[in-house]
Amino acid sequence: MSVEKSEIIIWDYYQKSKSKKLTNLNETLEEAQINMDHEILLEMKVDESSSGFSSRSTNNELALIPLGPSTSSLSIAGGPTISNGFSSGIGSSFSQDNSFSPLLKDSADGYNSFSNGTKDDTHGLSGLHNLGNTCFMNSAIQSLVHTPPLVEYFLEDYTREINTENPLGLQGELAVAFGELLTKLWSSGRTSVAPRAFKSKLSRFAPQFSGYNQHDSQELLAFLLDGLHEDLNRVKKKPYIEAKDADGRPDDEFAEECWNNHKARNDSIIVDKFQGQYKSTLVCPVCNKISVTFDPFMYLSLPLPSTVTRMITVTVFNGTGDALPMPFTVTVQKNGNCRDLTKALADVCCLKSSETLLLAEVYERRIYRYLTNPIEGLHNIKDEDILVAYRLPIGHEKLLRLEILHRRADRFAAEPQFNINRKLIGCPLVTCIPNDSTGKSDIYAAVSAVLVPFERAKAHGPDVSAVKLNGNGPSLDGIVLMDNGTTCEEGISTSTGDDNAVDEHLPFQLSMTDERGSVRNAINTDSNRVLGIVLRVLMDWSDREHEMYNIDYMDELPEVFKPGFLSKKTRQEAVNLFSCLDAFLKEEPLGPDDMWYCPGCKEHRQASKKLDLWRLPEILVVHLKRFSYSRYMKNKLDTFVNFPIHDLNMSKYVKQMSRGDQQPMYELYAVINHYGGLGGGHYSAYAKLVEEDNWYHFDDSHVSSVNEDAIRTSAAYVLFYRRVGGSCTVANGCPVDIEMVDSLET
Repeated sequence: MSVEKSEIIIWDYYQKSKSKKLTNLNETLEEAQINMDHEILLEMKVDESSSGFSSRSTNNELALIPLGPSTSSLSIAGGPTISNGFSSGIGSSFSQDNSFSPLLKDSADGYNSFSNGTKDDTHGLSGLHNLGNTCFMNSAIQSLVHTPPLVEYFLEDYTREINTENPLGLQGELAVAFGELLTKLWSSGRTSVAPRAFKSKLSRFAPQFSGYNQHDSQELLAFLLDGLHEDLNRVKKKPYIEAKDADGRPDDEFAEECWNNHKARNDSIIVDKFQGQYKSTLVCPVCNKISVTFDPFMYLSLPLPSTVTRMITVTVFNGTGDALPMPFTVTVQKNGNCRDLTKALADVCCLKSSETLLLAEVYERRIYRYLTNPIEGLHNIKDEDILVAYRLPIGHEKLLRLEILHRRADRFAAEPQFNINRKLIGCPLVTCIPNDSTGKSDIYAAVSAVLVPFERAKAHGPDVSAVKLNGNGPSLDGIVLMDNGTTCEEGISTSTGDDNAVDEHLPFQLSMTDERGSVRNAINTDSNRVLGIVLRVLMDWSDREHEMYNIDYMDELPEVFKPGFLSKKTRQEAVNLFSCLDAFLKEEPLGPDDMWYCPGCKEHRQASKKLDLWRLPEILVVHLKRFSYSRYMKNKLDTFVNFPIHDLNMSKYVKQMSRGDQQPMYELYAVINHYGGLGGGHYSAYAKLVEEDNWYHFDDSHVSSVNEDAIRTSAAYVLFYRRVGGSCTVANGCPVDIEMVDSLET
């Protein structure tokens, strides 16, 4: 402070009393037991001729010491050039002599009401200092302190409702800190406020927000509302209420009972203004037991439609040799699993009741892996992967899986060392044979059967019978069409003829191989040893095979998803708030980690769940789920969401509406924005001064006017709506959001 050390005395001013002098300059703050929000007292000489000292409580902040006609200022992170809440123009108001002047009175939050010696009648336009990555907190605070019911509540005497006995709260300290901060923000004109005391109380209630790391603004908002509710809960002793089932009662009666039970334990300004009620319906997929519950909600977390589903293309091969491979594109839940994908494929490819699908990933012309785990998440499947599905008989797990790889014909049959680097072609084919039918003729017959759809028209001849080889060998028809979990071998016979005769009429060349297709071993006549459940053979393609079969159908397979013109156009189109609501309220199955205990089956089931909005609050907080976190990846969506500013009509979505009820219409009054990515993002807020009908941008310490047209951006993260008194229509002159009219009608 450019003051001689001999001229000042620093006191530990804990609880407003001089406990000890801080004279040991080598002590750390921890050793001196000085923590955040710990007050210290600074005493200094008034002038050189006086031995008296004037006192100053610095509140652990940088004090502004006027030493002459002008004053230097310090730059605080997250704001303009500011020192201790004073703008750099304050210096002109101080005494011009060279003696020390008494400092202006400052509060614990760095608040002051002095601004160039003039009174500022502006209210609600104070910024908040960034204390170090606290923009996430500042944006949530600005949204709440511009919520009209909260402003009215905290500017009056709210202390009579403080609950000091609630063990779930902070004995009223959080509510008092918020109330004091709101009062300062509404009475300090345009001077910024440093919310240190409030942050300290919030950190005590939710310790994860202590320190100065970046956090999620919506998560903080949820904890803050919950903390304020517990501190202001009018219920001093919560009664024990046993949860009851509907037992066939009407929804409105049961919903009212659930709401009254909730209010009997939770009654505060937060519940009055922010909490609604939704209906949750669970249906057991086995016994069709229906369970209905009514639960309160503080905000709606809406998924963005682009995150809900994804398109996956899979090429379906026929393991029975009945049809050519066919690609199918299905739409599945993005957070779904392989069971969901298999079910969607089964529907579009008209799977028979006696068939099932075996999913596999193909990489470099060979099967990289089989997707046999039904609960494996689809997030493991990338857009550039190639997926195939083989139609096989039910119970194929009990049969031997025959995997056929394809390779160009070898001109150096006697010198296998030339074959190692030869590339595979086409796509592997998969079929099934009985476990004890591994003879040469059995394998050739099965391969012949599965190749039938690929025959060229001119290739039909006596040497290439569709299903059987020389009238002998196994037919797959008996297994594929008649097997229902047990091996059925009717009509299957093993050749007892001369194997040399078979060799003369072989339509193609096969050899035993490994999973990479890099080795070639002769196929034994009687039986072949199988390691595991898969028998792999390699088919060599010469000009003769190309004349007989068309490999094009299995050569170039489509990727899981290839972005094209249509997909780019879809990504560029705006998503509106109503489509987000539709996605939120859509019926969907519970995840495998969220199984429901069915009281009918007495077992955990993957039930289907449907949400409905039953009771809407006065303040509707809408959280757009831009961030997605999983075990494997994190992502942020910058999708532009078109939301109404005026006349958000929720009548389509709320279930509890009597004939005489007014339509639930809402008006936007605040928005929390998030800019940037996951790591280094920044939060700010738009808020409306209702009495002025003007919008402002609150970016930490910076507050600026903004046009209403600029409120809608792709950075919108949390939306705050307030219910208006009556229903507004075009006829009575209320403004209507033209851009959202189409959405309301559809």
